[in-house]
Amino acid sequence: MKTPKIVSREEWLEARKALLNKEKEFSHIRDALSQQIRNLPWVQVEKEYSFGAPSGEKSFLDLFDGRKQLVVYHFMMGPNWEAGCKSCSFWADNFNGIISHLNQREVSMVAVSRAPIEKIEAFRKRMGWSFDWYSSLGSDFNYDFHVSARADEISHYNYKESISTQDRELPGISVFALDKNNIIYHTYSRYARGLDLFNTAYHYLDIVPRGRDESELLYPQAWVKHKDLY
Repeated sequence: MKTPKIVSREEWLEARKALLNKEKEFSHIRDALSQQIRNLPWVQVEKEYSFGAPSGEKSFLDLFDGRKQLVVYHFMMGPNWEAGCKSCSFWADNFNGIISHLNQREVSMVAVSRAPIEKIEAFRKRMGWSFDWYSSLGSDFNYDFHVSARADEISHYNYKESISTQDRELPGISVFALDKNNIIYHTYSRYARGLDLFNTAYHYLDIVPRGRDESELLYPQAWVKHKDLY
């Protein structure tokens, strides 16, 4: 880390006030962008999907749990995996405490993976998570929302075309809504670095002197482990 400039309290306060103006500008830009996200057109979900749950098979409508809006975290955990992705787990450690608050604003939130529900449940219990997590194994859900790719097929992850040379799992967040007739619509998805916004720990790391401190690592998040392995 570069040695910081050391100044008087008065000089620091002047620099901090100048930065505050930039922070306010950023907040206004983010508010405007969030409104554009909400203003996107919707597309009807015409395919039927079913999901594995501890209590049995669930329909897509069941995942809304009586609410009109649904957030799905596409959790990387393939059919043959014994544990979920460590980076997705880093994100999921933020979920438990917020879902009751989302519910009060007519929003349900779940995770979905292609792993069998038995493996999902075992890992969820290991991590101490209580959020709902469903299996999409046997359906096209992950493929249709571009977080899984079959070998040698065209993938559209993060709105780019590429050919997958192997079966793979990728992270993302998708948003769905119901109309008055309970017809399901896809309203939004984001992937890759767009997910940073939803990791509270990264926001704290971004304001400490060393930041994320990942520039010398083989890849970002190389330092991350499942929380019970630190």
